[in-house]
Amino acid sequence: MPLRPRYGDLLLIVLIILPLLVALPRLGGLGGPPELWLTWVGRVAGILGLAMMLLAAAVSIRLPGTDRWFGGLARLWRLHHWLGFTAFILVMVHVLALGLAAVPASLDAAVATLFPPLSHGATWLGWLAWLAMVIFLAPTFDFFGQPHYQRWKRLHLVSAVALLLGLGHALLLAGESALWWLLGLAGIGAIVWRKLVSPRVARHPYRVEAVERLARGVVELVLRPEGRPMAYEAGQFVYLTPLDERLSAGRGEEHPYTIASAPSDSRLRIGIKDLGDASHALQTVEPETRILIEGPYGEFYGRHFPERDQLWIGGGIGITPFVGGARDIAERGLTDGRVHLFYLANSPERAYYREELERIAAGHESFAFSQHYSRERGRLDEAYLREHCPDFTEREIYVCGPPAMNAHLKQLLAGQGIPASRIHSEVFDFL
Repeated sequence: MPLRPRYGDLLLIVLIILPLLVALPRLGGLGGPPELWLTWVGRVAGILGLAMMLLAAAVSIRLPGTDRWFGGLARLWRLHHWLGFTAFILVMVHVLALGLAAVPASLDAAVATLFPPLSHGATWLGWLAWLAMVIFLAPTFDFFGQPHYQRWKRLHLVSAVALLLGLGHALLLAGESALWWLLGLAGIGAIVWRKLVSPRVARHPYRVEAVERLARGVVELVLRPEGRPMAYEAGQFVYLTPLDERLSAGRGEEHPYTIASAPSDSRLRIGIKDLGDASHALQTVEPETRILIEGPYGEFYGRHFPERDQLWIGGGIGITPFVGGARDIAERGLTDGRVHLFYLANSPERAYYREELERIAAGHESFAFSQHYSRERGRLDEAYLREHCPDFTEREIYVCGPPAMNAHLKQLLAGQGIPASRIHSEVFDFL
């Protein structure tokens, strides 16, 4: 079956190309001496680079539901990074090509082109925009290790400065400004929404009703809505912001967590493993603490094919989307096909939801449950899968777990001839 088209991708392509199409009549052609086509290349690279910068900001708006136009928030995050990085490369090509175009005249002319008198404000706005981009993007290249999550998010304010300066550079030089104003408002508006408006109006207030300890370093928060509960689907995730002043870390910080409850549950349940300062602090959060929830996001089960049975493989805290899916089956039953869940853990005591999943499997013929413990059997292999689920290569497959587990499973499944289009997973790195 072909992949479902992602209409957001098509929209991005149109918006990237549109400023270039508008400007092309003024840019001339590629013929003539080298200085002319280098000038053409430089201007085209600059137009495409700025368009990508503004669109990278625009797609960061993170409105619940719109991420599904792009295949979920995890994929949209990758598009955001690809747009930003490609924009930076194009800006470098823009500068280099325009400088080289002036070299045939003289080296002094090339230097003057790139570094004119200060009265040439448009050019210097461009240089300031480039400098802001370097400051913003440098941590993402991991020169000094992976940046701190919250500092990295605050650093996005520097990207707003780069956008404003780059937009000023374009407006002073462009013959047609309406389209740049439109893209500029989209990019800057998205940042204003994300940083100033969304935290105040787009979050759902909840209270911690209970903290259920599942294992050492793992809890499930049971959250009670203060007002109208948030609607969501199984497998989606949210950003959780705790407001408890007694927390040792993470107060007022947003972090993504997968929903573990069924959509019909009157309470929102979120499994949290001690994996960092913020998640460590939440292990001891007090009941009645106020929590803000933003979302839902993602489409983990969004690509559903009724003609195929499903194989779910979860490990570590990555079991939570499957717990939500299993609880949904327990509430509503399964309308089509069969599901087989493999729970991967080091040992039975680290299989946090094992007993509940066994009960669900016992009560629903269409839901099968298998457990695999690496201390007993090593890594999951093809023989174990085939022993417990003989038709696994014919199923739609959903994978969620630690990065090493995901990589091993994707390699294992691909080795069995299963196409990548039937293997689905989501990763939360720096969402």
